[in-house]
Amino acid sequence: MTPRDRLSAIFAAAIRAVDAGAAVARALPHALAGAGQSSEEDEPPVVVIALGKAACAMAVPVEAALAGRIRGGIVVTKDGHDLTRGGTGGPKGEGRRPALALPVRETAHPVPDARCERAARETLAIAASAPADAILLVLLSGGASSLTACPAAGLDLDDVAATTRALLGCGADIQQMNCVRKHLSDFAGGRLARAATARRIEVLAVSDVAGDSLDVIGSGPCAPDPTTFADALAVIDGYALRDRLPARVVAHLEAGLAGTVPETPKPADPLFARVRHTVVAANADARAAAADEARRRGLEPVSLGECLRGEARERGAELVARVRVERGDARRCFIAGGETTVTLTTSPGREVHGKGGRSQELALSAALALAGCDDDIGLLAAGSDGSDGPTDAAGAFVDGGTVARAAAQGLDAEAALRDHDAYPFFAREGGLVVTGPTGTNVMDLVLVEA
Repeated sequence: MTPRDRLSAIFAAAIRAVDAGAAVARALPHALAGAGQSSEEDEPPVVVIALGKAACAMAVPVEAALAGRIRGGIVVTKDGHDLTRGGTGGPKGEGRRPALALPVRETAHPVPDARCERAARETLAIAASAPADAILLVLLSGGASSLTACPAAGLDLDDVAATTRALLGCGADIQQMNCVRKHLSDFAGGRLARAATARRIEVLAVSDVAGDSLDVIGSGPCAPDPTTFADALAVIDGYALRDRLPARVVAHLEAGLAGTVPETPKPADPLFARVRHTVVAANADARAAAADEARRRGLEPVSLGECLRGEARERGAELVARVRVERGDARRCFIAGGETTVTLTTSPGREVHGKGGRSQELALSAALALAGCDDDIGLLAAGSDGSDGPTDAAGAFVDGGTVARAAAQGLDAEAALRDHDAYPFFAREGGLVVTGPTGTNVMDLVLVEA
């Protein structure tokens, strides 16, 4: 078995451990307990709202367990992520999910389109019309910020989309992006909870953010928002974006700072007394499972923690350097989690129109660091959701021969990295890791065998 085979198997085991449907099934009895019912007939109705890339996978066990109690709802997920209809169901197509009775809306990610706003407003209407005695069960996973983009009064979707593109291109991390997006939204930052009429709101969340911050997962539609309009403007100014954003966006944020546009609901707001969040799966769970599988395959696991942050092109080379220092006599599997960023740059005299994602860019950086070295190191970098940037790949695998194999086909690794064009590079070289939608989303994993 090759390093690529072993790392692929370890990645698949990590994804199975954080399967969103299984995680929801385990957490559901606790989430619905304590409702005060004295008999089966007294069980309160449930309205289900599932949002994010893992929304369908999360909704399936809920429908199976609560079919007689569900009084409506909606599932909003990314294009191609309706695993009940056409998705692969996991790494290497490990089984499709049963069909859902709830309506499914597929919308755009990472840049929102008109479908996102329609789905968001439909969701708000469902929350606002839920029976007062119902439990509103919100199944939340990463991607919901874009999938339910809902412009605040005075803004339109083009304003939100342009802001999203600018934030993606400048290298803003997810905390910064969601701080801004919450302050341009009628849905995020606790506003879904504010619209809801149900006496009780239970949120089961699959975390795709560092530290599992409830207000950042999906931009916290049911969570109090500790950030402010001042914080959002600080992000914009920190990346010198004022002149690149629609004038209405800047004016809206300034109006919020001046107090003429209401702030997002804050932690002291009594509306959150009826809301409970439970994180059912996170990156730490995936890393623990990866360590178990590595050990089972004869590799000594070495945890690097949730260390993936900052520029992808820098982290790849840094990881290779660290592994070379920390490798031992026995074969090891180094396991890192988190989420890097990509700052789009331009080459002198021309625009860059590359295609790739942060995991592919990190892997390409690592490939250059490994080039020409006969030290038998393999690295797999992939997004746990199965989609890396606007591509159909989860990430890529590289080793010491990647750059040479590519050069034999006329490919220039340094140019591909400079132009953020990792996807075409790996598509021809053969390093792409393609899983299809996995039914979960717990940030990224990097596995290194050395």
